[in-house]
Amino acid sequence: MTEYTVRDAFYDYCRRVGMTTIFGNPGSTELKMFTDWPDDFEYVLALQETVAVAAAAGHALGTGRAGLASLHSAGGVGHSLGAVFNAYRDRVPVVIIAGQQGRAMLPYRPFLGADEPAEFPRPYVKSSLQPARAEDVPVALAEAHRIAMTHPRGPVFLSIPEDDWDKPAEPVEVREVRGDFSASPEALAELAEALNTARNPVLVVGSGVDDEQAMPQVVELAERTRSHVWISPLSGRSGFDETHELFRGFLPPVREHIVGRLAEHDLIVVLGAQVFAYHVHGEGPFVPEGARLFHLDCDPKQVAWSPTGTSLLTTIKPAVTSLLGLIDDGAADRLGRTAPEPRGLPATPAATEPMDVGLVLDGIRAALPEGTVIVEEVPSYRDAFHARIPINQSGGFLTTGSGALGWGLPLAVGRALEAAQAGTGERIALVIGDGSMMYSVQALWTAAQHDVPLTILILNNSGYGAVKALGRRLGMQNPPGSDIPELDFATVAAGLGVPGRRIGSPDELDKALAESLAHSGPYLLDITVASDNSPMYQPWAQ
Repeated sequence: MTEYTVRDAFYDYCRRVGMTTIFGNPGSTELKMFTDWPDDFEYVLALQETVAVAAAAGHALGTGRAGLASLHSAGGVGHSLGAVFNAYRDRVPVVIIAGQQGRAMLPYRPFLGADEPAEFPRPYVKSSLQPARAEDVPVALAEAHRIAMTHPRGPVFLSIPEDDWDKPAEPVEVREVRGDFSASPEALAELAEALNTARNPVLVVGSGVDDEQAMPQVVELAERTRSHVWISPLSGRSGFDETHELFRGFLPPVREHIVGRLAEHDLIVVLGAQVFAYHVHGEGPFVPEGARLFHLDCDPKQVAWSPTGTSLLTTIKPAVTSLLGLIDDGAADRLGRTAPEPRGLPATPAATEPMDVGLVLDGIRAALPEGTVIVEEVPSYRDAFHARIPINQSGGFLTTGSGALGWGLPLAVGRALEAAQAGTGERIALVIGDGSMMYSVQALWTAAQHDVPLTILILNNSGYGAVKALGRRLGMQNPPGSDIPELDFATVAAGLGVPGRRIGSPDELDKALAESLAHSGPYLLDITVASDNSPMYQPWAQ
């Protein structure tokens, strides 16, 4: 009888929890893992480790299960850390395994060995471990998976010496961990009373709402309390119907500007976001004078360091569901609460060459089929994107909530691969900047190899527009190193197996967008746009 090994236990456990797609870039210390590769697993080769982790994250966001990424020792883990950081900040469950030299070699600092593997990815993983014994690997895998999938979800790390795979082991039980939990009835009753008596309440919605698919409950809460709704600064997802009459927009990551936008409200309820994410330093209070703040989030760390307000440690969906049973439906009329003026869409700019980015974004909005999932990594034009392309479906918008570039393209590839595997007919659209594109351009090859349903729309302004905008805020007109001219993305894409073209004229836009979205596999459109010469985060004005 063949001996049951660590390898057998590993694949059996992954199979039972639905982690049968492995994203990786192999090295010598991973080869023994691949012995007798199981037919029901798919290995998705990434040409760089950032791509592997981000694509696993995109796949996880599509399936609702943990993604699985395989990396190489210390160097490969080092390459991936920008994506690990994003997965941690954006609460995406990814089980990351890394090869390690054999245990007998470790005392001698071997070539390609990791000296302190469990320390390397910290603090941006929920757990990190190299098991003490080979037979402990399956148990450690099961624990890591449970930690990844427990709120707040996030990446976990496991270093596995290469000679562990052939050692004897025991099967590991798949246990259920129910991760939803709610604040105490007394705390929710206090919040409900505040919502029932406030003059003008406002909800600030974060990624946690979308993560728990709680948008319907939050929309109902907003409607029944007639609360205005903002999305939290630099949110990695949407979480509210942006076409709804109660939706006000996106809070900027500047303290004074947030206070200005919330000045009319006496009650602020933050759902599934931190209080608040800032990008530049500001002064003064965190909330308007006299306003009361409640903060609902499932992360003990977030609720511990929040600078103001009353925090309720809770997952969002059960808490909001409970709140709905405590809301006084007559309070909104009795207190004279009113809906805001409709936001509307900005006017479409005139056709020019190079094209105004607003014209291009309006063209994208008109061309996108209903239900398209949009991934965004265009920091130069994120405000314009949000103003012109409203999201109205749960899971319909993905970006980085942490700011580490190189996430968008492989995230979109992984999400598109999941759509292809599931046969949903979804097409993923990536709106990305030329600077962002170059951080993980290798992901185009993976997209081509798997023929994923992905349209890549590059807003090409020949530079790091966000860096220039922040420079102008500081009085610098053109910071050094912020120009990146003469990048030919259509040629690069063709070399990696993805068809595409470059356009610069308004006359070409509509037809090119239609062709890119109708293509069955990946397609890239490199769109020349004019630079925006305004500073980032301009002072707020009504």
